[in-house]
Amino acid sequence: MESSTLTLRSPPIGDLKNGISISRLFALSCFKLAVAAPVRTCADLLFVHHVSQSSRLEILNDGGFRSDGRKQYELRDITIDLSQQGTADGSAIITHGLTQVMISVFGPREAKMRSQTLHDRAVLNVEINVAPFSTGERRKRSRADRRILELAAAIESTFEPVVQTSLYPRSQIDIYVQVLQQDGGLLQACINATTLALITAGVPLVDFVCAVSGGVHSTEPLLDLTTLEENDLPNLTVAVMPRTRKVTLVTMETRLHVDRFRDIFELACEAGQTIHKEMKRAVKDRTVALVNAMDAGAKHPVADPDRDAMMEDR
Repeated sequence: MESSTLTLRSPPIGDLKNGISISRLFALSCFKLAVAAPVRTCADLLFVHHVSQSSRLEILNDGGFRSDGRKQYELRDITIDLSQQGTADGSAIITHGLTQVMISVFGPREAKMRSQTLHDRAVLNVEINVAPFSTGERRKRSRADRRILELAAAIESTFEPVVQTSLYPRSQIDIYVQVLQQDGGLLQACINATTLALITAGVPLVDFVCAVSGGVHSTEPLLDLTTLEENDLPNLTVAVMPRTRKVTLVTMETRLHVDRFRDIFELACEAGQTIHKEMKRAVKDRTVALVNAMDAGAKHPVADPDRDAMMEDR
């Protein structure tokens, strides 16, 4: 599949309301009324079945468009912010469509607990906090939540072979993940943002790590899934290193036929190259801005009264 088919565009808003059109909401209300009423005839059964089928939002319509207006191979809008966040050594805010995460990196620094240090390399520590307002459930998740622990373990195992930890023995690199919004592709957003945060922190990496999610609808592969698509389709997340073309992570929580796996895997690897271009452009723009600021400071040095008084005394 040619990379030219992988484009970045923002989904149209249209008449969607929380992912469901007004007509779908009407059909859903009709379905609830039909279920509440006693079913006595075959015609009633057929009506209930028809309304239940029509109330489901189409993943991929006959025109080849998805529920948010994208084609099957299109990625969501990507927004990257590499500005400084607090006292973190490196930080990044990345947005994939309506999914937004913020990563803060501290270190390499001395570990808080000496028992957790390794004499030959640094230790990666990943902590995730999910904001209660990030989803429609408004449910606060603790750090001991099974889903959060699995997500942290996936991020840690992804970057252990990528970060050159052997350069920092008996130290620790802390990665703090703050989930601000969720609409599918949470793991891919966390991995991409962690890559950028480690780069801005000056942590040496073997290569970029670019992740993207994918799924299969009937026999058609889809890229960069939303929450609606993840709930209904078998899906996986692939993290690749674009320069070396090595795969650091493949995770799949649902069953997928082996014949479909190869198609979506190859498409995800190709999409990783497209995401890599956006990430590389953001890092380059950030570096150019820092170099220009340093040059401006060197041309116009800030006056130091104490130094000037010392020079006059001499």
